[in-house]
Amino acid sequence: MIIDVIHPGSAGVSKKDIREKLSKMYKADVEAIFVFGFKILFGGGRSTGFALIYDNKDAALKLEPKFRLLRHGIGEAQKTSRKQRKEKKNRLKKLRGTTKTKGVKKAKE
Repeated sequence: MIIDVIHPGSAGVSKKDIREKLSKMYKADVEAIFVFGFKILFGGGRSTGFALIYDNKDAALKLEPKFRLLRHGIGEAQKTSRKQRKEKKNRLKKLRGTTKTKGVKKAKE
């Protein structure tokens, strides 16, 4: 849903406050509410953004993208070194199509 927040006299409203307010309005769990993409109107006083309210936390974990889960502190980031990430990226460049998602090595001819 699209959310319009009117906040005269203040620079902006934190996403945490918006989540808490939405949880009271819609009687939903705070962990099942995700707010993002807020833009403050020029001159201040009004913000517009998006919110997604899921039935429960499990539905949110299943449907929400990983980066948004990380922003809300729910998911866990991968702890690989920079060199490992670069090597994996370069190995995947040699693969084509759906084998990239599998991460399978290319068969030698």
